[in-house]
Amino acid sequence: MNATAAQHHEVLVLGAGYAGLSAAIQLAARTRKRGNLRVTLVNPYDTFTERLRLHMTATGQETAEMNIPELLEGTGAGFVRGWVTAVEAEAKAVRIDDNRVMRYDTLVYGLGSVADTVAVPGVDDHAYTLNSPEDAAILADRLTRLDGGTVVVGGSGLTGVEAAAEIAERHPELDVVLLGRQEPGASMHPKAKAYLDAALARLGVRVRSGVEVAKALPDSVELADGSSIPAGAVLWTSGTRVSPLAAAAGLTVDERGRVVTDSALRSVSHPDVYAVGDAAAIRQGYGVMHGTCQGGMPTGVHAALSILRMLAGKEPKPFRFGYYHTPVSLGRNDAVVQFTHPDDSPRRIVLTGKRAAKYKETVTAAPWPTFARMKKMPASGAFWPHGGRYTRIRSAK
Repeated sequence: MNATAAQHHEVLVLGAGYAGLSAAIQLAARTRKRGNLRVTLVNPYDTFTERLRLHMTATGQETAEMNIPELLEGTGAGFVRGWVTAVEAEAKAVRIDDNRVMRYDTLVYGLGSVADTVAVPGVDDHAYTLNSPEDAAILADRLTRLDGGTVVVGGSGLTGVEAAAEIAERHPELDVVLLGRQEPGASMHPKAKAYLDAALARLGVRVRSGVEVAKALPDSVELADGSSIPAGAVLWTSGTRVSPLAAAAGLTVDERGRVVTDSALRSVSHPDVYAVGDAAAIRQGYGVMHGTCQGGMPTGVHAALSILRMLAGKEPKPFRFGYYHTPVSLGRNDAVVQFTHPDDSPRRIVLTGKRAAKYKETVTAAPWPTFARMKKMPASGAFWPHGGRYTRIRSAK
């Protein structure tokens, strides 16, 4: 449909994570002078969740608060605070807090993911998560009230590693145990993995790999081999799950509930719906992308540019993305950065120590200047952070 011929076109963006916010800012900023297109961002909170810093919040450290309406200021995008409770794809409508209905012509679905607390019995009832700043703050309060004892971190992926290191550094009186099926840093180059292992050992983190948690109890975790580990607190970082709303709406989803997209990030079953970030199953030549801020922001930008092309009567271009690095915090003044090939396999290049910590901080803070640049973007390009630098794309015309 040509935008010049349309009386009015409503774009709803669901979820103000890295991907959704990128889509809203990019699209609204580039169309703010048009009177026939409106962009509205829907999110349950009016503050942006810096997921890359939640392990800091979980240890009582203060982080900056980013107000979403302020981030949108000057773009022309609207903001609605509320929970998305249903997507009615055939009617092109979204229910907010059950009692409000918003209609759309184009939908950007970016509701993200949370820790999977339902796969293992007891986790939902007895474990803490880093799903939100509120959840992280609840864990921080619990940690300050523990008089010694053991904290179990379930999940030896990078979120678990960062959380375990942060807790051990900030609470040396606690015994931190990191549990997982795989060894921490298993996908890294041996040099990076060796550094990560040494850092965890220095911090006093006890690593137990090759184990599986069978059940979480109020004061312990039970392992699949029948043994148990006493725990004053359990932090769960093993696996993620997405909202069931996409499947309930009749969108084609994969086995994990993520929206299956075509090469332009449109739903394969409902081409008026674009899926971005963790909520999308986006296939590249090396396989389906896994959820990270590194990949999330580019998907949001590309969805915005694809929508603009469609409204101009042009076909959107295929989305292409390659990974660049894996930065991992190991406390406040230490880190390891594994540089990668585009398929996320490790290269031999590794950065460690204070330089790596500075690099990680630069990457973590990169979205803010990126959003500021997006708000000022001319019609010829867009930027997103990639490895601490800005990468320019040209697919708007």
